Amino acid sequence: MAGSSVGAVGQSRLRGLGDVPYHWGEGAARDEVLLARDDEAGAWRALSSREFSSQIAGVAKGLIGVGVGAGDRVVVVARPGMECALVVLAAWVVRAVVVCVPPAASSERLTYVLRDSDPAAVVLEDGRHASAVGALGRQLTDLVRVWRLDESGLEGIARPGAYMDSTAVRFRREDQSPQDVAAVVYPVSTAVRTRGVVLTHAAVLAAAEALVERLSPEQEGRRRGDEGPGRVLMELGLWEPGALAGLVACGLVRAPLGFVSRGPRLRREMREFAPRVLVCRRWLVERVFAAVRSSAPRNGWDQVDSFKVAMEMAVEFDRAQRKGAWRRMSRAMYDWVYGRVREALGGQVRLVVCAGGGLSGELDGFFNGAGVPLVQAWGVPESCGVAAVGSPEQRRAGTVGRALAGVSLQPSGEEELCVRGPLLFSGYWGDEAAGRSAVWEGWLASGVAGGLDEAGFVRVGPRLRTQSSHEPDRARAVVRAPAVPAAEPEYPAVWEQRACAHPLVSQAVLIWQGRPYASALVTLAADQAEYWRLVNNRPLSMTRAELAADPDLGAEVRSAVVAANQAVPGEWAVRAFHVLAEEFTAAGGLVLADGSLRRDAVLRAFAEEIEGLYRSREAPRGE
Repeated sequence: MAGSSVGAVGQSRLRGLGDVPYHWGEGAARDEVLLARDDEAGAWRALSSREFSSQIAGVAKGLIGVGVGAGDRVVVVARPGMECALVVLAAWVVRAVVVCVPPAASSERLTYVLRDSDPAAVVLEDGRHASAVGALGRQLTDLVRVWRLDESGLEGIARPGAYMDSTAVRFRREDQSPQDVAAVVYPVSTAVRTRGVVLTHAAVLAAAEALVERLSPEQEGRRRGDEGPGRVLMELGLWEPGALAGLVACGLVRAPLGFVSRGPRLRREMREFAPRVLVCRRWLVERVFAAVRSSAPRNGWDQVDSFKVAMEMAVEFDRAQRKGAWRRMSRAMYDWVYGRVREALGGQVRLVVCAGGGLSGELDGFFNGAGVPLVQAWGVPESCGVAAVGSPEQRRAGTVGRALAGVSLQPSGEEELCVRGPLLFSGYWGDEAAGRSAVWEGWLASGVAGGLDEAGFVRVGPRLRTQSSHEPDRARAVVRAPAVPAAEPEYPAVWEQRACAHPLVSQAVLIWQGRPYASALVTLAADQAEYWRLVNNRPLSMTRAELAADPDLGAEVRSAVVAANQAVPGEWAVRAFHVLAEEFTAAGGLVLADGSLRRDAVLRAFAEEIEGLYRSREAPRGE
């Protein structure tokens, strides 16, 4: 993302992502290279700004020509490359929604994504998945066209719109809105069924602008008098977290962009493209390090393991607060090692962005100490793949940097990183309830352990859970609040959320206003209640009311009350509760269309049960 800072380009000038390719191409010189890809013959194939604009317009017309409308999904199954990027950008121009799928995905996985997203068009890299798409037949009711890039390329996509002028495309662009859905991201997972993360134009633009602000204000090339932004090489598939935001960030600063993928030609590709900025995953950094270490002689002039000494010297140099002449001279003695590292990355790299974090502090320090500025970036699909990113000027080895501008990061009471900011997703595709329950007071629980040090640098730990899994997880159905003091009005919600974490509890309503102590109404989860009946040998003839009154089941619910009481101050702890036989439903007038309870209606409907909790001389204890 090299280049000068664009400030609020997206906020002040761009109406949506459909404007990005025009901003990218119109501000470049006529023959300036914007996109490039290593072809099968082993040579880089460059696309000038003139060709770029022509290809975007052609693909956009082709999508309109086959009937792809605003909001329709376009599924792209292809390796990271120029063709894939052009299809994505053109889809945004016509207000379509992109769904990128890795070509290595199984047929079962692709079938699930296709059924779930119900696309209007599918773009395949080759014929590997043609049979899976064809087998669905009439199940995909909105599918109007399937293209294969290995057969007709981008020309095949553009052909149906060849008769159009630019008016149709212009009308689509003018109608775009920041709240339009830009992409549905299905996180890479071993599970076949994962929820699609819905990202809006506004969220992706916010993420891209924050990346530009963090990584480019002090861009080295401009300090040295070079003209224009430097080349960016991306080793990320557009289905991976952060890739779409990175693509848009390159467009904002008009940086020439190339794509590579894992393969035997990777090192040669990097050397020939000679990027100034490399965006990659951890494995590539580790692979370069291993290659340089294996090629180094075991003993040097001092008869010791010279590479080990060079590594220790680089790490120590990076950690040193003051880098005086003696340290620089000592480090220069092993520049023959550090030169190999720079050469392996293309020879011109001035910044490596390690997406996804996870790089050890030792390797982080080695690359920076060797003269290759390296920063780590981290985020989850629900935050457009970016939330915290380091910068060369302000970094700390082993961390993923600080939160991006406009983003707040805070660990919860159980050390789970929570994210808040304009780059958050708008929900899960086809599952509005899950989207609402994933965010609490604007905070998203990432499902990843981590914390912040005293300077605000973020350390990321292991994954605690899969945020977008379809598997039921009632204990984590409601996101916990970050570890900040809660205001008094929040305590009822905290208590109810913690009570509902118990598998047996479906809904909970805290009662406190005008009462001498807090009490609660609790409903049972129907499936879990039946399972409890089976395990505890209760007869099938028992009614739901009799089951709710069972003392042993009441003891189970009491444990949920005790756990919830521990999450709030003592004056908010529930001292009495009543277990109801049936759940609150919309049909009964107790639940709104968005799934939230009508609290006043619940209190009126069960006024007698509530009064019974306060009539006894000694209220039953829930703690």
